[in-house]
Amino acid sequence: MRIRNVLLSVLGGGVLAFGLYHVHSLSGVTEGGALGLTLLLQHWLGVSPAWSGLVINFCCYAYGLRTLGRGFLAMSALSGGSFSLFYAIFERSPRLWPELAHMPLVAAIVGALFVGVGVGLCVRAGGAPTGDDALAMGLSRRFHIPIERVYLITDLTVLALSLSYLPLGRIACSVLTVTLSGKIIGIIQRCKTDHSVS
Repeated sequence: MRIRNVLLSVLGGGVLAFGLYHVHSLSGVTEGGALGLTLLLQHWLGVSPAWSGLVINFCCYAYGLRTLGRGFLAMSALSGGSFSLFYAIFERSPRLWPELAHMPLVAAIVGALFVGVGVGLCVRAGGAPTGDDALAMGLSRRFHIPIERVYLITDLTVLALSLSYLPLGRIACSVLTVTLSGKIIGIIQRCKTDHSVS
């Protein structure tokens, strides 16, 4: 592991945890995939995303072990661990923007920035803070499905389940945040590709 990649992974996990705690978990705007699932479990079972994220990510990484390689999984474990550690720390602090609870559209955009940048930094470092990437890549390779379709299926499944505790308007904002964060992750990933080519 290069020091630069380690620092990017830790920073990315921290940025993601900050956005998930201070924006998404407060505003009722959720994410798809593993992030949204952690918020769903928090709502219905009272399980902190700091713990449920570890379990969900472990299962996804275990599934993707054969197809993704140990380097990716090592960086992903670092990113995921950083996310959980930072989230546990942020849970002990007061909310920074409580007014976002009544501004779902703004929360969707601000949350997408934190999620996109956080995950994007981790992807750029060679890993991912959640198991979505490991699961999506593994399923994509096994079933020869484009990876963006795998992401779409998992995101929409979790968002549909989230209708059990969120109103339709918040789910619409959640679709917006998932779309925006995905685009930001793609931009950061392309920056890595462009940099490595030059």
